[in-house]
Amino acid sequence: MMLALIPLLPLFAALFAGFFGRRAPRDWSHWVCCAAVGFSFILSAFVLYEVAFLWPSLGTQSENVTLYTWLDLGSTKLTIGFLIDPLSALMMVVVTLVSFLVHVYTIGYMKDDPGYARFFSYIAFFTFSMLMLVMSDNFLQMFFGWEGVGLASYLLIGFWYTRPSATKAGMKAFLMNRVGDFGFIVGIGLLFAVLGTLNFAEIFARVDELQGLDVSLWPGLEWSLLTVACICLFIGAMGKSAQVPLHTWLPDSMEGPTPISALIHAATMVTAGIFMVARMSPVFEGSDTALSFMIIIGATTAISMALLGLVQNDIKRVVAYSTLSQLGYMTVALGASAYSAAIFHLMTHAFFKALLFLAAGSVIIALHHEQDLRKMGGLRHRMPITYWTALIGAWALAGLPPFSGFFSKEPIIEAARFAEVTGHAYAYWALTLGVFLTACYTFRMIFLAFHGAPRYGEASHGKHKSHKASHKEQHAAHHEPPKESPKVVTIPLIVLAICSVLAGILFATPVLFGDYFGTAIRGDYVAHPAMAILHAEWHGVISYLLHAFLTPPLWLALAGIATAWYFTLSAPTAAGKLAHMLGAVYGVLKNHFYIDALYERVIVRGTHSLSLWFVRGGERFWSEGVLVQGTARLVQWAAQSLRYLQTGYLYHYAFAMALGLVVLMTWWGMK
Repeated sequence: MMLALIPLLPLFAALFAGFFGRRAPRDWSHWVCCAAVGFSFILSAFVLYEVAFLWPSLGTQSENVTLYTWLDLGSTKLTIGFLIDPLSALMMVVVTLVSFLVHVYTIGYMKDDPGYARFFSYIAFFTFSMLMLVMSDNFLQMFFGWEGVGLASYLLIGFWYTRPSATKAGMKAFLMNRVGDFGFIVGIGLLFAVLGTLNFAEIFARVDELQGLDVSLWPGLEWSLLTVACICLFIGAMGKSAQVPLHTWLPDSMEGPTPISALIHAATMVTAGIFMVARMSPVFEGSDTALSFMIIIGATTAISMALLGLVQNDIKRVVAYSTLSQLGYMTVALGASAYSAAIFHLMTHAFFKALLFLAAGSVIIALHHEQDLRKMGGLRHRMPITYWTALIGAWALAGLPPFSGFFSKEPIIEAARFAEVTGHAYAYWALTLGVFLTACYTFRMIFLAFHGAPRYGEASHGKHKSHKASHKEQHAAHHEPPKESPKVVTIPLIVLAICSVLAGILFATPVLFGDYFGTAIRGDYVAHPAMAILHAEWHGVISYLLHAFLTPPLWLALAGIATAWYFTLSAPTAAGKLAHMLGAVYGVLKNHFYIDALYERVIVRGTHSLSLWFVRGGERFWSEGVLVQGTARLVQWAAQSLRYLQTGYLYHYAFAMALGLVVLMTWWGMK
């Protein structure tokens, strides 16, 4: 019963806020939703305590809890239930903790929005869907949660539906995820067709049956069925976790309110694909081709999105592109079979990236919904809590010791170096260069927003206001100097900052280099020895911190910070000169490698042209011309032809009868 309450409490809260929120007093929505998600966090923390501290003494590895049988048809049984193991327990705590802090933060951020209750309903529903995904023990339930978070993302990105850009961004996210979801459901279908089950435990126990089976993609070309299934599953992860080339929806999703950026696009939804691959590690370990595909896609995402982060001026988009890049790091870890490193970076990233998004939201509130970094500056003295918490998040994102990002990023880079799958060398150099770029764009954002001379006096109150105000109110707000956000906003920042500082120090040994995951994650450390090598080289937190001074990533990160300082504070005009010198390269980056333009011209316009062709050729010619008008013309022609036979002369009818009689007698005679 306790396990069922963890996802059901947010669902009940979502239903209450959705159906009764507008009728009840305004405060009821946030009290009900915050209480429900907070209680889910407490229960999740208790589950994690049991898994981490009580189960090892009992020799328990996992627990399957079946709630009910959804379908029982012959040998096929589809159930709804929960799989509780170290992986799902950790994810449950991450999801509920970040969600609870975002719920609290939302009270201050959305206080004047007319859709206040609706917003709480959406984020509570999202929390329910994400918990159903991470707690599932079978593909049926996982797919339900998978689609649920997709629906919630669509609703939240387009929350301000009166803005065309928001509705377009929501539709873009929905459609782009459908591309990935098609691959995901094909992969599920392949496994079900061969094994006849969707239950994870049964699939893992019979994964050897998939070895040696081939599938004909087209005549003359056969691939390993296991490889095709893994790649299809990973395509689903590419859509949900925004990997190249299915990444274009995530930057546009910044059109939604800032709490959504922290909850969905930094900490939870976009990591669903990473979690799914880690959950299916016994299956992916059987295909080196799928692992190579993942490591190459992840490395490409990490380096390309880091480059785009350098040229962004919208504070939320800088953090969004850093999310894309860090998701690339996690995907590389999956491709290197360093599943525990991917999940550990997922956890630490949830803390410091949610922190950066919420800090960005605090700045946006103070500047009356201005998001342009060029219209900020000098905020560190006016917003000290936001500044210091954002600085902690920036240090963690840059991977500097002793913050959590250092303990999670460094092993991924090393895992790419020691991996033995095709593409690992490319991934290692891409991630190493990515360290410099990450530090550079992250601290460029910090320096532009909080340091230097104030530039917010030049700003307008922005296009992102969520409510209408009179002209006098807008004018007064525009000239009101920025100040620190209220406690309901800053307390979540402080909690996330503490997590960003301590998570690596406290949990690196048991989660990353210990045996915390047990059988929840299964890697072949003989065929894919990266994590085994890292385990052998681990000698504790202190030794790892000292070793950082002998590795390139630390010095590259410091070089990135120095570069950002030079181009933003020391010689701010040099950035414009450098952009002018780079010319075409800078244009490519500003236009996001022209990927959106390619999709627009090839896919959107191509689909539109094909539709017009079908309209003209199919609908107008065949449907209207041949079937509708053609039928009418045929009937008209037949009627006019038959008119000539109806002359009204008796001898014409007698002749026709005689002729018919001769024809019939001839036919009978021939028989």
